[in-house]
Amino acid sequence: MRKRMRSVVFGCCAGMVAMQSGLALAATSEETRIQELERQMQVLVGELKSRQGNIDALSRQVANLEGKIAEKSRAESGLDSAQDKDEIKTLVAQAVADQQKDAPLSNFSFGGYGEIHANFNEGSVKGQSRDQIDIHRLVALVGYDFADWIKFKSEIELEHAFVDDGTKGELELEQAYVDFLLSGSANVRVGRVLTPLGRTNQHHEPTTFYSVERPNFDKYIIPSTWWSDGVGLFGNLAPNLSYEAYLVAGLDGSKFSNDGIRNGRIKDVPSLNDMAVTLRFDYYPFMESATDWGRNLRLGASFYRGGINNGVEGKDPGKSGDLTIYAGDFGVRLSDLDLKGAVALEEIDGAQGLASGVAEEIFGYYLEAGYHIMPEAWKTGRLKNADAVVFARYDEQDTQHGMPAGVAANLDKDRHDWTFGLAFYPVPNLVLKADYQVLASEGVDPDNAINLGVGWQF
Repeated sequence: MRKRMRSVVFGCCAGMVAMQSGLALAATSEETRIQELERQMQVLVGELKSRQGNIDALSRQVANLEGKIAEKSRAESGLDSAQDKDEIKTLVAQAVADQQKDAPLSNFSFGGYGEIHANFNEGSVKGQSRDQIDIHRLVALVGYDFADWIKFKSEIELEHAFVDDGTKGELELEQAYVDFLLSGSANVRVGRVLTPLGRTNQHHEPTTFYSVERPNFDKYIIPSTWWSDGVGLFGNLAPNLSYEAYLVAGLDGSKFSNDGIRNGRIKDVPSLNDMAVTLRFDYYPFMESATDWGRNLRLGASFYRGGINNGVEGKDPGKSGDLTIYAGDFGVRLSDLDLKGAVALEEIDGAQGLASGVAEEIFGYYLEAGYHIMPEAWKTGRLKNADAVVFARYDEQDTQHGMPAGVAANLDKDRHDWTFGLAFYPVPNLVLKADYQVLASEGVDPDNAINLGVGWQF
């Protein structure tokens, strides 16, 4: 059974890229390109405003020059065009120099995102409702261009509003890397990157998914946000195929649990005792299609393999073993219908020597459909760029899919979730959300939940 499941998942992942194996990876998805363009537009608008004084000065200089030329025209039958051109060039060069001198932030880029959630559970635990409002995360994005081919990007996140001993709040450096853009097909990235597994881990801004919380698949199977420190290559070798490949620090297997590998992420100073390799492919098989859905159909496949004997600052836990992950995902829009999904299989070699309940195999997937319901007639005035989406998602996570010999699986860890909801975008980079979650497991069923949220990105 395990071999058959592994073959199916690996076959799905491999099939996504094998259809045109001679090609390289595609450019990022349409939604990501749009978000990046919006961010760049905002930066440019800020720069234009800061440079308005220089533009006004240049306008005055041009007006003065026009006056001089007019006077010269009246005094003489013709103009010394060479002299006039030199004067114009001097004025323009001076204006450009002033512009660069007075715009010290021109090489910086700034952005951010955040989300606030209200969660209501239909049951209680020991008389406590567990209902809450949570400023779940507030994130600052800062970048700097050292040159047109050397670029730095970073992401700093505050979770749950407050950080102190005994609280669940966290202040984290989620990304910090330098890109050396050498060519379209091979570029170098060094630093802290988001591990390129699944889809949500790299694209987790609240405007990119419809539910209030991220899918549970991205909590228990491929934990988001999961970053890795290392070096790698990325690029586009063809218009419809892109890739990322990294050598990174591995995980701490001593922190794996019956809920999966999530706690094995090392957030501060990871050991380099057991390294890992991870790679991702994104493929657009019908990019040249005449249909919209053909052009935006995306198939993704990702892989991870690394040792698990890593600790903090080289203090390794002494756990022998390896983790291998095979994952696939897809996304497509058919007119007003969005479809997406993901699947992953994890294999832990050496699970017998880890904490009680750690599985040899972890498996999960989800499928989601969203339908854009806002009539075009309503998109006027303040709502001219608005959108509304109703959605449904089925989500399965089994963190004890395959157990070591002689160890029985806990049926509570085989979860099945349905999420139904509405996402309303008054503008493209802000969303209001509401959903209802029907949570179940093969063992004791958890309480269902109602979630409300607001998320933004700029």
